[in-house]
Amino acid sequence: MKICGIELKASDAILVVLETEGEDFHHVNLKTKKISLGDGDVNADVLSFKEAIDTFVLDNQIEKIFIKKRGKTGRFAGGANTFKMEGLIQLSTVGEVTLISPQTTAAMQKKNKIELPTTLNAYQHDAYLTAVTGMHFKA
Repeated sequence: MKICGIELKASDAILVVLETEGEDFHHVNLKTKKISLGDGDVNADVLSFKEAIDTFVLDNQIEKIFIKKRGKTGRFAGGANTFKMEGLIQLSTVGEVTLISPQTTAAMQKKNKIELPTTLNAYQHDAYLTAVTGMHFKA
């Protein structure tokens, strides 16, 4: 099974795909590492983002998506575009989309020594940890 971890940051959906078999998994190093939303106020850009997410999911046979949850209020609250992207991803062709809180990911890291693959770019680390956490907690 293939799962996807996503971190939403500014106007980017940062993507990491893992291939799982039972408790074993490995990072699938794909060419597409992020999908950007152009202008969130322009209908064509929003539709383009939705189509890009759907194409990515179908082309890579993603069965589950885990999104790093952003705060709704306060200092670390997500911006309008991240909430828009989250909604569009939840409407994707994948049947199961789950939000993973940063606290859950931190607890997972504290309990388990998670090594980051060398195939990851630095900006993909949170998306990777979100995918690993979602896979283990089957949230």
